[in-house]
Amino acid sequence: MAFSLESKSSNCKNCYKCIRHCPIKSISFADNKASIIRDSCILCGRCYLICPQEVKVVRNDLDVVKGLLKSGSKVYASLAPSFISYYSFTSFDELKSALRKLGFSNIEETAIGATIVKKAYDEMLEEPNRDVVISSCCHSINLLIQKHYPAAKKYLADVLSPMLAHGKDIKTRDPGAKVVFIGPCIAKKDESDSNKDLVDAVLTFKELDQWLGEEGIHLPAVEYDWKKEESKARLFPTCGGILRTMECSNSDWQYLAIDGVENSRRVIEDVIAGKIHKCFIEMSSCEGSCVNGPLSNKDKSVAASYFDINKAAGNKDFTEGQIGYKDINKNYYSISVTEAMPSEEAIQAKLIEMGKAEKEKILNCGSCGYNTCREKAIAIIQGKAHLEMCLPYLMEKAESFSDKIVSNTPNGILVLDEALEIQSLNKAMCRIVNVKEASYLVHKNLADILDPTDYFRALEGSLVYCKKLYLSEYDKYVENTIIHDTKFHILISIMKDITKDELAKQKHDEILQKSLQITDKVIEKNMTVVQEIASLLGESTAETKVALSSLKDTLKDDQ
Repeated sequence: MAFSLESKSSNCKNCYKCIRHCPIKSISFADNKASIIRDSCILCGRCYLICPQEVKVVRNDLDVVKGLLKSGSKVYASLAPSFISYYSFTSFDELKSALRKLGFSNIEETAIGATIVKKAYDEMLEEPNRDVVISSCCHSINLLIQKHYPAAKKYLADVLSPMLAHGKDIKTRDPGAKVVFIGPCIAKKDESDSNKDLVDAVLTFKELDQWLGEEGIHLPAVEYDWKKEESKARLFPTCGGILRTMECSNSDWQYLAIDGVENSRRVIEDVIAGKIHKCFIEMSSCEGSCVNGPLSNKDKSVAASYFDINKAAGNKDFTEGQIGYKDINKNYYSISVTEAMPSEEAIQAKLIEMGKAEKEKILNCGSCGYNTCREKAIAIIQGKAHLEMCLPYLMEKAESFSDKIVSNTPNGILVLDEALEIQSLNKAMCRIVNVKEASYLVHKNLADILDPTDYFRALEGSLVYCKKLYLSEYDKYVENTIIHDTKFHILISIMKDITKDELAKQKHDEILQKSLQITDKVIEKNMTVVQEIASLLGESTAETKVALSSLKDTLKDDQ
């Protein structure tokens, strides 16, 4: 089956926003496209949320669910408890009615499975061989530990998540039934893919909205009290909600709620390092927990969602669940992430290639998405990144390239702001205006060195292209082109020094003029000789004069 989250091949603009926000850098860049690395991805959905081009796409499973409904089997909808916040504008009865219209036989709350899980957690803490227990409700956290912190796997609570526990409970009560989980989580699709015997498919709330829209089913906005006394596990999708449903009566234990991948990673590292003992840790990859899942209502604050859930949760447990702690045991195995660590020599060589040979060049600015230049070098070697992702490297390369062109071009280049204040000029321009250093003129007004008339015309929109000028104050002839860059509000003047060509042309014209004068004298002063020559040659005087005049005209044309 296709991965739960993919990147489209088009529209990626190489902004590197996804890699900057990916907590485990599970993104690779090639052929102007950012791709998700499945082996290391934990499906937290951060890249999906922040991509400005909406390149990241969540797998749509509507056709799978529609197929289940057409199969003839009874299909249960298992609603994640965060539905209370997502659909707070309507009532539970209206939501159940809409789901029945779509074809679902039964609609239950996943919080039933959460009740089974929280009871298992309470029993787990009474076992003498336990030290640290990390909740296994969040599939992204489970993947984080399985893929990136296998040393912490022994601390992961070895029971099913609420979704899987509810699926198992339904199928225990109603053998042959199909279960579709509906919630705000991308990772749950992957969890279902690996546990088809318990949950047959997963839809997000957004997919459900799409489906309801296609069928013309509208959820009315109604005032309704979601409160139900036997619904304590509805608290699960809030930060600290799992702990609020547990007994937490064992005074030998500490109880901690952690949300967000970065915070979770630091705590996991502390657990592995032996800094934490006798502690139950509720852990969620989403900040604010599941009510702030990647496909939750982002127009609603975490606080508002928390209040919705808090108002709807009762003080007693659900009673529907029929399976217990021993029925939901699960072994979480390690998932190998194949990323060979390059040698130190290879890393240093790549840093040098990146222009990071000197310590002061190692900025660790994070513009490429990686926290350090060293991490970036490793990613390049592993084939996940490329050199051009480094903004300082690109800027230095571009500046060096442009500086070499500007500095070595034979044409004078002058950059002005729209107030005609000089911003920069190259060496060739310095030679044209007879100054030794560009710094002498920077921030001075153009009028101090040149006639600004053409520059005002350029600001008004007139085209000034290869206009010949004589700069009398510098005794130079130039061809001037002025470009007005309206985007960056600057004027760029490109001057070609044509003094040598102009002087050579003037000298050539002088020689031609002298030749014309000599020809005139020959015609005027030697007509007698010409006539005698013409007579001897049998030509008329008029014909000879025409020939000499033709020579004169030829010389003029060459002028």
